[in-house]
Parts: sequence; structure tokens; C-alpha cells
Amino acid sequence: MSHTTFVNHSSSWRERVIGRLGSPAMLFRLSLMAVVIGLTTGYGAVIFIRLLNWVQDVAVDLRNQWGALGLFGTMLVGGIITGLIVTYIAQEAKGHGVPEVMQALVLNGGRIRPAVVVAKALGSAVTIGVGGSAGREGPIVQIGAALGSVIGQVLKVSTERLKILVAAGAASGIAATFNAPIAGVLFALEVILGEFEMGNFGIVVIAAVTASIVSHTYLGSAPAFHVPAYGLNAAVEIVFYTILGLLSALLAVLFIKMLYALEDLFDNWRFPEWAKPAIGMLLTGVVGLAFPQVLGPGLHFIGEVIAANVPLTVGALLILALMKLVATSFTLGAGNSGGVFAPALFSGAALGGAVGLLLQKALPGLDINPGAYALVGMAATFAGAARAPMTAILIVFEMSNDYRLILPLMFATVVSTFIAQILLPESIYTLKLARRGIVLRQGREMDVMESVTVAEAMDPHPETVPEDMPITLLGKAFEEAHVHGFPVVDAAGRLVGVVSLGDYQRALSQPGGEKLRVRDIMTRDIVVAYPDETLWQVMRKMGLRDVSRLPVVTRDDPQRLVGIIRRRDIISAYNVALARREEERQRRQIMARAHDEGLEFVQIELPRDAWAVNKYVRELHLPQECLLVSVRRGRKVWFPHGDTLLHAGDHLTIYTHHGNAERVRRLLLHGPESQE
Repeated sequence: MSHTTFVNHSSSWRERVIGRLGSPAMLFRLSLMAVVIGLTTGYGAVIFIRLLNWVQDVAVDLRNQWGALGLFGTMLVGGIITGLIVTYIAQEAKGHGVPEVMQALVLNGGRIRPAVVVAKALGSAVTIGVGGSAGREGPIVQIGAALGSVIGQVLKVSTERLKILVAAGAASGIAATFNAPIAGVLFALEVILGEFEMGNFGIVVIAAVTASIVSHTYLGSAPAFHVPAYGLNAAVEIVFYTILGLLSALLAVLFIKMLYALEDLFDNWRFPEWAKPAIGMLLTGVVGLAFPQVLGPGLHFIGEVIAANVPLTVGALLILALMKLVATSFTLGAGNSGGVFAPALFSGAALGGAVGLLLQKALPGLDINPGAYALVGMAATFAGAARAPMTAILIVFEMSNDYRLILPLMFATVVSTFIAQILLPESIYTLKLARRGIVLRQGREMDVMESVTVAEAMDPHPETVPEDMPITLLGKAFEEAHVHGFPVVDAAGRLVGVVSLGDYQRALSQPGGEKLRVRDIMTRDIVVAYPDETLWQVMRKMGLRDVSRLPVVTRDDPQRLVGIIRRRDIISAYNVALARREEERQRRQIMARAHDEGLEFVQIELPRDAWAVNKYVRELHLPQECLLVSVRRGRKVWFPHGDTLLHAGDHLTIYTHHGNAERVRRLLLHGPESQE
């Protein structure tokens, strides 16, 4: 019997994998593609790292010869070169790369232009090589993902399989740069795809292992950092590591907010786009002049802090942790090309080292090693910034080859991720997408039904029956209303229960049932919905109780009935969700094509006295470089033409420059005279 059960489970597993990836022949073909992606990404990583090292050697020689002049000169030239590459070759190479990979998965089915490979490699090698404060991991992830996408497009695989190949390329990038294939796989599944599927896992593993083999051959098999064998010396240290997790979360959130604040500052600055990266590099140089450790990715410093070989005070380490974030925000916020992986590790290691030193001095009897705290702080800060605790844990394991820090590592990374999620729902990767109107949940696009609330779909005027109504009158109410249930209210109009047609029929079948009243047969233990809940949440509630309608009440007063939501209302609202999804898709496509980061979406609701009410779109005479994307009227959405007539209450979505937003708003509300 047990054998039969096992065979059935195995069969269903094969069916799920084949249903997702295809026949065994297709699985074999995808596996070969994964090998090719691993090879190309591995060699791409080798070429990129060697190019970066060559640029770095040239820049260091110039700095040694010319001092501060050499520093600012190389930073200026590097910023100009990167600005030209990003502006004129591939704007996707701007910034830290991973959000662009995630956006390609959401908007373009995993399709990435081949130009991104070259632009990202050159731009990041120059940015990091001359001293820009950025990591090489993000660029290699984007390079690998782009290579996976290009190979999949050349071989004409389906969109679903193309996404898997993109993830395989991203995993190969992490595996090659960190000598950490397991962490690479987890990063691709946890961050890039946002889901764990057995079919995905196998393909991604093949690519990551292949890339690691190439990396071992040309760059050596040593891990990224040489980590001493640290362990947990006393149980009380778990408390200290938990506090470190909290501090790491605060540092991670500070990093995210600082980075995007500088990005907004540079985006809104009226200055030639190609020259902005150079200004950011000069500002990074100012920070690097005072704190040279923050220049470049800082991998050597990280290794020294982990090994407890840095003769710095607690205060100096804390300052370095902060200055690394400042320098990285200047570098990447201005539009240079690089990653946020290494900077997060740098600041986290400095924070952990500072905490470890402080504890070592305060509690000499516990034999505390600051290097262990630096290692855990590094992982916890990255986990808080990327919301990828499993990746952070696996990276430390693969770097240290030691599992004795498992307990503090798990505590700190989970605490950091949890606290950071509370303080800032979006990660350092997904925040960029959210600001572009792309909402992800667990790395995946939010389902359309989660964009419609109960308040939008419910009937705000439900028919009710009083609790003292006789059964005979209840029957007539069912006949007249043609419904299968009523909310029941008391004399004050407050919700006290629900009564269904089944309740009525069962009451009549009992002796003396015709003498009963509604209060005698109604259900008092009721499930309710709230106006701010999504339709998915309500559908799950309905399925749990197998009911077709739920009364809607306010959260602050569970007996105040404000509406009723039925299954047919949900079906009707589904059309609203689809219309919104199409509207969002249109908006995202426009955003994806845009090369001017100074553009934004403006939402305007037309009041009754607005000038634009009862005007045709062609009569608006909107400013140049301004596009009316959609008009939402109640539950319907239009993609307008010149003969679309605007009504009071319409919600307009307009795509324009930051500087035009207020001008457009005045035009629609007050007319052309307001422009004079």
C-alpha cells in the first residue's frame, strides 16, 4: 500500500515538472542551455573582473603619482565614461542592476537587450575600477541574466522558460563572483523569481555549478573571504546577536532611504544626464579622501574586519559603516553602474565589528571575538536590505565552510529581515520597481484580484430583515427579493446575524416552525468582510464557510452594517481588476521605454466645476511631452482618443515631466487662462 502511494506522489511530481518545463526532451534541452549559460556567465565574470582589476590598477597608479588630483581626475573621467555608456548605449545599465532584471521578468517576459551585457560590463568596470563605491556582484548578476535572456531568445524558448533561464544566469553571476553556487541558486529563487519550484531549481543549479567551475579554473577556488572558525562561546550571546540583528535592520533601512533620496535628488536636477554620474563620482571622491576604505567595493576591508585584523576603534568602525552608505549613495544615486551587494556587506561588517569590540571590552570574561559579530552583521544587513535571509545565511556558510555560527546567524538575519520589513515594506530591489508602478509580492507580480477592495465591489444598500420578523413574512421577503440570504438587524439597525433560505426551509419542516421568528433561526456566529479587504481575502473567507455572501462592517464597529458583498459582485469586479491590470501594463510599457528619468505619472480627479468637464480630449490642448494615458470612470477604464468626452468624477492618468505636472493640473481644473 505504501509503495502505491509513493508511486502516485512521484508521478504527480513528474507531472508538475513536465507541465511547467515540458517533455523529457525539453528538460534535456533546458539543461544544455543551463550549461551554456553557466559557461558564458562564468567567462563573462572572469572577463569583467579582469577588466575591473586592470582599470583599478591604472587608477591606483595615477592616485599614487598625483595624490588627490589623481583621485579626482580618475573619478571625473570614470563618471563621464559611465554617463555616456548609460545614456547612449543602455540605460538599463544605470544603478545596481537587479531591479532591471526583475522589471524585465515582469514587463517583458524575461527579454533583455544584448546591449545590456556590454554596457553593464564596461560601465561597472569603469565605475568600480576608478574607485566608485559599488559592488561587482549586482553587475555580474545583470550580465548573467542578460546572457541567459539572449540565449533563450536566440533559441526561441517560451516566455515561462525564458524567465527560468534569466534566473539561471543571475544565479551563475553570484556563483562566479563569490565562489558560492548554493547561495547563487538561493538568490535567484528568493530574490529574482520569488518562488521555489523543483523544475526551476534543477535548471538554476546546473547553471550555477557550471559557472563556479569556470570561476574556479580562472580565478581560483578560494572563497571570497578567509573566515576563521568562529563559534558561539556562550548562550547569552544569542541576545547580543539578536540586538545586532535589530541594529542591522536599522542600518539596512537607512541605506535604502539614503540611496533613493540621492537618486531622487539627481533625477530632479536639471543637468545633462551624461554628466550627472561624474558629479556623483566627485562627491564620492570627497568622502574617499577622508575615508579611503570606502572606495571601490571594499572587499579587502570586509575580509580584514571579519578576521579581526583591523586596528580601529568602535567609533571609527561606526563612522565607516555610515560613510560607506553615503559614498555608495553618491555613486549609484547619480547614475553610475554598480551593485549594492558589497556595500551592504561592508557596512554590516563594520557595524558588527563595532558591536563585537564594544562587547569584548564590556564583557572580557565571555571571550567574545569581534570578527564573528562582523560576519553576522554583514549577513544581517544584507538580509535586511534585500529581504533575502536564506541567501545571506548560505553566503556566510559557503564563505566560512563552518556551521558553528548557525544559531546566531539565523537569529540575526531573521530579526533584521522582520524589523526591516516592518519599517519599510519594500526591499532595496523592489522599491525601485514600486516607484515605477510595478508592485511585487514575494518577487512576483501581485494578482489582479488583490487590486480591488470590498468597498469598490460591495452593494452599499443591502436589503435587511428585522430580527423580530415572523417566519411567514420572511418567506415573502425571499420571494420578492430573489436572494438566498439576508443580514439581520435589531431595532437600532445594528447587525446581529444572518438568515439564509436554507435556515427558512429547515424551520418550516419542523413542527410549529411557522410560529418562529427570524431571531430563532438566524446564525449569530457570522463571518464578516471589511471595506479595506481585497477580494482575494473575501473569497478565501467565503470558501472557508461555503457561503455566497458576507455582510460588510466597519473595523471599529463590527455591528455597523455598511454593505454586502456577493459572489456575483466579485465576478463583476473581476472585470475591474482586468481593466486596471491592462492600464498598469500600459503605464509600465511607457515607463520601460522612457529614457528620461524626469518623467512621472500624475493622477487627477475632475471635480464638477473643473474646466475640462464636458470637454473632448482634443479640446484640452495639453502641453507638449504630455500624454493622457487612461480615464477611469467608476468601474470602467478607457484608453482615450481625441473624441473621448470627459465627465465629472473621471480619474485621469497623465504621463509628463516633473515640471509639467502642476501646469497640467491647473489647465484641467481652471482652463487655459491659468497658464498665462
